[in-house]
Amino acid sequence: MADPGTLTVVALMAFGLVGGIGITALGPGGVLPTIGLFTLTGLSAPVVAGTAIVTHVATGLAGSAAFFKSGQLRQADTRRTAMVLAATAMLGTPLGVIANSFVSERAFGIILAILVTAAAVLIWVRDRQADPAEAGRHPRAPVIVGLGLTVAILSGIIGIGGPMLAVPALIACGVPVLESLAASQVQSIVIALVGSVGYATQGSIDWKLAILIGVPELAGVFIGWRIAHALPTRTLKIMLVVALLALAPYLAFV
Repeated sequence: MADPGTLTVVALMAFGLVGGIGITALGPGGVLPTIGLFTLTGLSAPVVAGTAIVTHVATGLAGSAAFFKSGQLRQADTRRTAMVLAATAMLGTPLGVIANSFVSERAFGIILAILVTAAAVLIWVRDRQADPAEAGRHPRAPVIVGLGLTVAILSGIIGIGGPMLAVPALIACGVPVLESLAASQVQSIVIALVGSVGYATQGSIDWKLAILIGVPELAGVFIGWRIAHALPTRTLKIMLVVALLALAPYLAFV
C-alpha cells in the first residue's frame, strides 16, 4: 500500500495505544490493532492478520512480565493454566494461519463481530449466574486444552494474541479476572510467535505498520496493567462487556 497520510498514522497509533491498554486492563484490546488495519489501510485479510499478530510478541512478553511482578503468574493454578494454553497454541495457531487464506474480506469482519459478541455474552451470563462456591477455581486440563485450541485457531485467523478470547472464556469458567488476564498473556506470546512465522513465510506482514502500531501498543500494556489493579473486579467485567458489544456492530457492517 501507499504510505499512509498523517491522519491515518495518528489513528493507527491511537488504535495501538488503546489496544495495548485493553490487553492488560480488559483482555479484548488486542483486537483494536486488527480493526485499525482492517478499516484504515485497505490491506488484504492475510496482511491485516499478519501485521497485527506480530505486534503481540512484544505485548505478550511485557504483559507476562507485568503479571509475574504483581504475583498472578506466581500462583500455581495460574501457571498451570497458562502453560496448558501456551502448549495448545503451538498446534492451533498454524491451523488458524492456514484457514485465514480462505477467508474473504467481508467474512473477516463478520468473524470479528461474532467473536466479540460471543465473548461479551459469555461474561454477562457468567456474571449473572456465578456460583460463589466456584469462584476462583481454574478449570481442569481437558477444558483448558479445548479452550486453548479454539482460541489459538481463531486468533491465528484474525491476527490477535489471544486475550480477547481467552480472558472472557476463562472468566466464564470461574477464573478470577486478574488471573485470566495473566494466563492469557503467556498464551499470547506463543500465538504471536508462531503466527508471525506463518504469516512472514507468506510475505503477509507490513513491517513498517507493525512498528507504527506496535510501539504505542507496548506502552499501553503497562498503562493497562496499572488500570487492571486499580479498578474493582466487577467494574472491569462491565467495561469488558460494554467494549465488546460496542465493537461488534461496527465490525459486521464495515
